[in-house]
Amino acid sequence: MGPQSSRRPDELQSWHDDWSGLRVLVLGLGVTGFAVADTLAELGCRVVVATHRPDDDRARILPVIGVDLVTLASSDELPAAFDALDPELVIVSPGFLPEHPHVVWARERGTPVWGDIELAWRVRDKVAPPAEWVLVTGTNGKTTTTQLTATMLQEDGRRVAPCGNIGVPVLDAVRDPGGFDVLVVELSSFQLHWMPDDGAGAVAPLASVCLNLAADHYNWHGSAEAYAAAKAKVYAHTRIACVYNLADPATMRMVEEAEVHEGCRAIGFGATVPGPSDVGVVDDLIVDRAFLDERRTSALELAELADVMAAGLATPHGLANTLAAAALARAVGASPVAIRDALRRFRVDAHRTELVALDADVAWVDDSKATNPHAAASALSAYRSVVWIVGGLLKGVDLAPLVETHRDRLRAAIIIGVDRDAVRAAFARHAPALPLWEVDERETDQVMPAAVRLAAVAAQGGDTVLLAPAAASMDQFVDYADRGSRFAAAVRQHLEGEAHDDGPTSAGSPGT
Repeated sequence: MGPQSSRRPDELQSWHDDWSGLRVLVLGLGVTGFAVADTLAELGCRVVVATHRPDDDRARILPVIGVDLVTLASSDELPAAFDALDPELVIVSPGFLPEHPHVVWARERGTPVWGDIELAWRVRDKVAPPAEWVLVTGTNGKTTTTQLTATMLQEDGRRVAPCGNIGVPVLDAVRDPGGFDVLVVELSSFQLHWMPDDGAGAVAPLASVCLNLAADHYNWHGSAEAYAAAKAKVYAHTRIACVYNLADPATMRMVEEAEVHEGCRAIGFGATVPGPSDVGVVDDLIVDRAFLDERRTSALELAELADVMAAGLATPHGLANTLAAAALARAVGASPVAIRDALRRFRVDAHRTELVALDADVAWVDDSKATNPHAAASALSAYRSVVWIVGGLLKGVDLAPLVETHRDRLRAAIIIGVDRDAVRAAFARHAPALPLWEVDERETDQVMPAAVRLAAVAAQGGDTVLLAPAAASMDQFVDYADRGSRFAAAVRQHLEGEAHDDGPTSAGSPGT
């Protein structure tokens, strides 16, 4: 058993407090877990990291920074190193379930359990003055909105870091010696779950948004209600603006129920004529009726819809993300000109309704980022006639409502992934006459070539072949980016081969 510290973790509220010698167990060694361990080591804590599958590069660095590593054989294992450390604090990586045996062990022994966001908020003052935080969550659109908001604020002259679930840990941004004016923090529902409701670790952002709420990650949270409750935490303690989706009543209810700072305003966004506290669309313009004194009688022009289209954001969800980002940027104080100019230089990331090729009047579109039905619905809504490549790891959600809603715009469907029975059943129930193929190949490098060959047989002039799987990718691919890249490569290979063929390639017959 280690010596007892004279400090309680809850009393540590600043980078400049005395963290030295604090015994901390870190669960997980992904990008976030490593950032946590590195931060704690810099603070002088005694740190042990526990993980099931340590990344080789990160594992080699840990002893260099004075951190011990425990490799776990199973989730039920409680290594002797845990008792030897006798941790005063446990910090859990975002993906760890609340019911994970190591989390339960910590709670049963009365050890505080934090997520990385709580730690980052407590030590945000390493560089003075500390950055303001803007929080972004939602079932879909988080990354694009985070990047857009950051770009708008950068165009306004702010030093900005997009970070969090977007790939750059918040702790890395907090410790950057150059410092920032604003951190635009993308938060997953997992990170939000671990954020405290009150106390020194409770985040108090300048502005916040939940873009939308749809079925996702129920297998992690346990229920739709628990998932919604996690997302709603994004609004807690907001100081200037809680931005919500006018087309999604769930986000409005979150704002209505949130405990916020006095004077914080509810700001709606939507692709309609805006009310006096909204950002919306009038004719071919994006306009602000929220952040101007004369908002009851006038509006500020922020950008043209042509700017949105040029940025690759012309889909319904792309426009919604743009409006949300504009509202957040305006809440921070960005000028209308900065928002317009940012849109004119912004381009969406790969794998988000990305046009791969246009051949023989057939468009091939990669929206591999559509990892759930809500995201896939947005992509499907953007096209008139679709050959849909769908399927993967469903995460406990039902595709039947999605099929029922969009069946009239479907030319055919190509099913990939491991959860094919559920996908097949959704089509049998709601689109029994639709031509349906299944990709039987299980090897990763064969899945997309087969899917593309089948889609090419089904597609006709004017169609869009759309990879919008409505499912996670980890059953057959490294991640959604790997899935999208393999799709794009298969499309290019197919079209190049077709240019040299004398006749069409046979890809089999549709199933029933």
